[in-house]
Amino acid sequence: MAGLSLRVLVDNTTLTDRFFIGEPGLSIYLECGGKRILFDTGYSGAFLANAEKMGINLLDLDLVVLSHGHIDHTGGLPFLLRALMEASREERPHRVPTIIAHPHCFYPRPMPHVGDIGSPVNEAKILRQCPVTTSKKPLWLTGDLVFLGEIDRTMDIIPDRDKKRTIITPDGPQPDCLLDDSALVYLSNQGLVIITGCSHAGIANIIAYAKKIGVNQRIRDVIGGLHLKESDHETLEGTLSYLQSVHPAALHPCHCTSLAAKTALAAVAPVGEVGVGLTLDY
Repeated sequence: MAGLSLRVLVDNTTLTDRFFIGEPGLSIYLECGGKRILFDTGYSGAFLANAEKMGINLLDLDLVVLSHGHIDHTGGLPFLLRALMEASREERPHRVPTIIAHPHCFYPRPMPHVGDIGSPVNEAKILRQCPVTTSKKPLWLTGDLVFLGEIDRTMDIIPDRDKKRTIITPDGPQPDCLLDDSALVYLSNQGLVIITGCSHAGIANIIAYAKKIGVNQRIRDVIGGLHLKESDHETLEGTLSYLQSVHPAALHPCHCTSLAAKTALAAVAPVGEVGVGLTLDY
């Protein structure tokens, strides 16, 4: 069995001839070191429906890891909590997973004329059903899989640096620098596998921090959202330059990565297709 096995449960697209539900969000199921892990929950309950069709039992999770607090990554939490509540009430077999996130993940994020784009459930509500562990520091989930926590931003290649958004902290409203944006890193024998949500911290900063935590290993793969849009030319060019310097063996960009960005990325590393139903083993 592979050291890390992952299945894409939610993405903006689905693989051809795979009859799953796609939506603008991300959710990935992982098995690693004997642990069953859900990385993000997408925007709705689609991840539950897709997982059931794939034969994955999400009532048997050890951990739920959240990349950051935006609703397209936390929107499925109420559906998961409801499924756990129903299983408990009906006395069906289930396990109560621990939720892993950065401390800012569950703070409100009001956006003018839109509403709250943060997590639909706060930490207090989750704690009524599941234990929660928040950490700014790297947190090892297995012997070779780590949650990065708060990522050092040593390079100014950050997609959201010019956006003015607000996060409501216990100390009051603050500019939202998306400090909760994090990622998972798997230390394989062939290099680091990096699993991202949206890469608001900048994929260059994420890779650099992952290499620091992983003792400067080569990059075997990066899968997830890279938050590279056609209009963000400066960030795209900076990212391409950095990726050329680290020579990743593969890239699997999805979710918040435009077609133009994927095409540009293919010039610096092999780019694989991503969609709901994709299986990757490392």
